[in-house]
Amino acid sequence: MRIARALCFVLMVGWSAATADLEVPFTEFTLPNGLHVILHEDHTVPMVSTNVWYFVGSSNESPGRTGFAHLFEHLMFEGSGHVKEGEFDTLLEAAGGDNNGSTNSDRTNYWITVPSNALEVALFLESDRMGYLLDSMTPELVDGQREVVKNERRQSYENRPYGMASIKLDEMLYPPEHPYHWPTIGYMPDLDAATYEDVTNFFKRYYVPNNASLVIAGDIDTKATEEMVKKWFGEIPRGEAVKRIAPTEPTLNSVSKATVVDQVQLPRRTYAWLTPKSLAPGDAALDVAANILAGGKNSRLYKRLVYELQIAQSVWAYQNSQDLSSNFQIVVTPKPGQDLDKIQGIIDEEITKLQTSPPTERELERAQHEIEAAALFSMEEVGGFGGKADRLNSYYRSTGDPDYFAEDLARYQALTTQDIQEAVQRYLPLDRRVELTVVPGEKP
Repeated sequence: MRIARALCFVLMVGWSAATADLEVPFTEFTLPNGLHVILHEDHTVPMVSTNVWYFVGSSNESPGRTGFAHLFEHLMFEGSGHVKEGEFDTLLEAAGGDNNGSTNSDRTNYWITVPSNALEVALFLESDRMGYLLDSMTPELVDGQREVVKNERRQSYENRPYGMASIKLDEMLYPPEHPYHWPTIGYMPDLDAATYEDVTNFFKRYYVPNNASLVIAGDIDTKATEEMVKKWFGEIPRGEAVKRIAPTEPTLNSVSKATVVDQVQLPRRTYAWLTPKSLAPGDAALDVAANILAGGKNSRLYKRLVYELQIAQSVWAYQNSQDLSSNFQIVVTPKPGQDLDKIQGIIDEEITKLQTSPPTERELERAQHEIEAAALFSMEEVGGFGGKADRLNSYYRSTGDPDYFAEDLARYQALTTQDIQEAVQRYLPLDRRVELTVVPGEKP
């Protein structure tokens, strides 16, 4: 119902007007220990969310020592210096709150959402695991969570249909020395080989206040919240400075093909290209190109492959935007008995059409409206993944400006059909890409 009301509002005032005045007011400051803090008041409901980004992901690891950032996503919930094992969730549940975390190649994120009168509980828990996690960590605890992560890898990748495809795809796109070559969850031998000292040293290096940003958004009083932050985080010592990663730009000079055998019913093929990093020129245009090619039932590939010819079970495309290097993917699953090579011919035909003539104005506007609607709807939520608190952190990390909402949407509003054509010409060449096919069979 809220989505319907928001959509009506946007349609009434017009897209440009709805986004041109888009502003998320905030206050920011940095503690002496380097922790950057961003506060945003939203009194819509009596809830508040804390959102911490540590600027560490799997890209900060090294060959032979992978999976550490994701391992800490688990360890950070297992107790700290003043919070016994199991008490983290107990205290939050008693306060009526919830929490979660996530890890990707570029960052680790933890969020807590509580009623506004329980904000100090959230700040106590968040600050204790930042400053005192190692006080309660033992080799036995690390070993226990190591096994949990290994089991998660089995469930989410090794034993899930098509699960290993994403790992293989990154290995094909990025050379072994590139920090995007290995998976966020890590490799099994690396998880086994990691010592307790390896793990603790990783924490000391990256999980420090000067390598983090804290957003507190929701039903707060800014001045009072600033004092709470100083109280709970001010005594945590600064760590050594962490340098940003600057790897060599990866390239594809030909078509690279591979086949993975999996216990699946139908084959699947993924086409992938290296593309501009997040927020760089071309990134927004490729988001729109993905929508035009395979973004729902009105897209070109869906209409031809799924609706008209009925030779594909599904097809989708997306621009996978990341800090160091992005990639554009088209994923297609044929219907039983259909030929993937025939389907590839149609995919290449549609890409070539976009390379030789721009999309229609209607296609561009539809894609722009869908992207803008998704962005506006996500702002209805203060906490959680992709809510306002999370995006304030994301924009701060990427641009230095937490309130980059309007500027982000302006990238899409400024696009022309010619921009889309030029992006497809430049970044989606048919002779320089990765082609990964998953075929049914017994796993080796």
